[in-house]
Amino acid sequence: MNDFSAEAMGLVIRERRQAQNPSVTQDELAKRADYGKGGAVSISRIEGGLISPGEHRLAAIALALQLTPAQLKQEAEDRTTSLARQRGQRPVKLRDQVAETKRRHAEINEKAAERSKITQEYGEAFNRVHDVVRDEFFMRFVELAESISGAPEPERLREEEAESTEEAPAAIRIEAMSAGIANAIRGAATGGAAGVAVGGAAAYGAFTAAALFGTASTGAAISTLSGVAATNAALALLGGGTLAAGGAGMAGGILLLTGMVAAPAAALAAAGFYILRQRRNKKEEERLRTEVEAAEAALDQSQQGFDAMIDVLDRATATMEYVEVHGTHALEKWRAGLPPEPRDWESLGHEGQERYKEFLTVAGCFLATSLINVPALLTATPDDLRDLDKAIDETLRYADRTIKSTV
Repeated sequence: MNDFSAEAMGLVIRERRQAQNPSVTQDELAKRADYGKGGAVSISRIEGGLISPGEHRLAAIALALQLTPAQLKQEAEDRTTSLARQRGQRPVKLRDQVAETKRRHAEINEKAAERSKITQEYGEAFNRVHDVVRDEFFMRFVELAESISGAPEPERLREEEAESTEEAPAAIRIEAMSAGIANAIRGAATGGAAGVAVGGAAAYGAFTAAALFGTASTGAAISTLSGVAATNAALALLGGGTLAAGGAGMAGGILLLTGMVAAPAAALAAAGFYILRQRRNKKEEERLRTEVEAAEAALDQSQQGFDAMIDVLDRATATMEYVEVHGTHALEKWRAGLPPEPRDWESLGHEGQERYKEFLTVAGCFLATSLINVPALLTATPDDLRDLDKAIDETLRYADRTIKSTV
């Protein structure tokens, strides 16, 4: 994981931006680094030490500042060491120590509040587009697919094929989601529990539960469809209560997430009385300073998980927005060309059958993206976070590329 703090990276980026000849604004840097609408806000948050850019964003920023990613990281690491050295120097007088502790206490509360605000902003943006895609693409496809009898089970990757590519875990996850959806559709078409009305969180939650926990026609659990040893561990990264709020998407528990990111500040609530006192003795000051330092450490330790969460929400939202625009249009075009009911598989013709398979894959990508366990990023240990981040990155990249090559 990174050996630099978000604060240090932000300071380096700001100084490098201002040192450009001529100096560039945050908005100009955002455009050069390929940020979308509102990119200046992201640059401001990075420079303020609230978030640290993910690998692909960091590389784009470095290029915009005429640096290599390695150079930018090294400068941030050096600044991290310098900041730590400065903070090791304590004021001598008790009055100055009290003032410093108050300042640090205020910074912690402000940073935690900003984290909660950022989390809510990104979570609500994801949920908005997720719910549109859920109703306008996913459930509409399910409704159409239920009207087609005789659709075959999706073809599965052979074990040797899956293990021959670095993308095997992501491919397996998407394959498992698509197979689960297909089996739930078949169950619904024959009067099973998955037959629900189109639209709405309740319908989506009921259907995805059937898709996730259903079984293949062979009787094998969906989680073991591929037969590859890595599948169970890979699928364990999905779910984890992300649909607990009635199918609201991976950020469904926004209140939960905002509470988690603000936890270090909440831990200082009991210390607030002493912080506000105009005078306190040396013993009280030492106790408060210890608590403030512990809260600072907690914020620092959770920074990488927070950064990973924001990066995941941002990328997942962009993928969902693509499906919202292109996927729904392609689905409507396919629907208009379907033969009248009752429909069977053969009546679709080759082109219609291929489109069905493609939409099933897109639906699997949507479901796999929606079920990423975002809260786990905030609570993972550094080693676990590295594995989580890698698996999630693979899923997001594979899903995004697959969707864009399909619709």
